[in-house]
Amino acid sequence: MAEPTVIIMPGWRNSGPGHWQTLWSESLPSALRVEQDDWVAPVRRAWVARLGETILRAPGPVLVAAHSLGCIATVHLPDEVTQRIAGALLVAPADPERRGVLADFAPVPYQRLPYPSILVASTNDPFCPVRTAGAYARAWGSEFVRLNDAGHINVDSGHGPWPLGLALLQSLGARVPEIRQTEPA
Repeated sequence: MAEPTVIIMPGWRNSGPGHWQTLWSESLPSALRVEQDDWVAPVRRAWVARLGETILRAPGPVLVAAHSLGCIATVHLPDEVTQRIAGALLVAPADPERRGVLADFAPVPYQRLPYPSILVASTNDPFCPVRTAGAYARAWGSEFVRLNDAGHINVDSGHGPWPLGLALLQSLGARVPEIRQTEPA
C-alpha cells in the first residue's frame, strides 16, 4: 500500500510562513499544497474546483489537511472527488454564515462525510464558535477534538509545527490500509 498523498488545503488568505500547513507542505514528502487564484476574495466554485483537481491528480489514497475556510471547501466537494479521500483533518473550520466575505461558502453542508475525519476546534477561536464547530463535527460524523484557548490554531495563536496536529493526521493515515481492505474488489 502506497503512502497516502497529503493534500494541504489552506483557508482564507492562505497559510503563510511558519504556519503548520506551510511547514508540513515543506517537510512531508507526500504533500501537495492547493494554490488558489484568489486567497482574499474567495469564490466557492473556484476553490472547490481547484481542491478537487488537486485531489484527482494525486497518486494513491488521499488525506486532506484543511484549515479554516479550507475545511468548508472540503465538505463542499462533489461525490466523484470524495471517493478519492481516505480521511480528512479539518482544523479550526470557518463559519461563513457569520462573515460576509466568506458568504459564498454558505450554507455549510450538514451531512455525514463518506470518509473518516477528525475536526479540531478551539474554545476561543475568533472565527468560529466552538458550539458551531461541534455541530459541524456531529453532522459530518467527525471525531471532535476540542482544544482549550488555542485561538484559530495558526501562527498568531502559537501553532507553528503543531505536533499534535501531525499526530492526528498520522492517526488517519494509519487507518488507510484498513479502509482500503473493506472496499469491494
